[in-house]
Amino acid sequence: KTAKRLRKKLIKLGVSFGCICTDDWQSFITAFKEDNHVIGKSHTVGIEGNNCRLRHRIRKAFRKTCCFSKKLFNHLKAYRLASLYINYGYV
Repeated sequence: KTAKRLRKKLIKLGVSFGCICTDDWQSFITAFKEDNHVIGKSHTVGIEGNNCRLRHRIRKAFRKTCCFSKKLFNHLKAYRLASLYINYGYV
């Protein structure tokens, strides 16, 4: 059910993709069977690694106990710095 809702949202938002890489979960297989669907853990490792790095670099956004600025500008700047570091290896 959740995978089907995700697919509907992607289509509604106009998100296009050449292929979609997922784990071998039946819900993904059913929801994305019409698309160019690549199944296997070897294809999702990089995505999971990026998510992990982002979560570690911006831990203040995910933890209630960390103090962080109330200004939106500072939040956006932290995300931008983390993105630059993850993608290019420097800030």
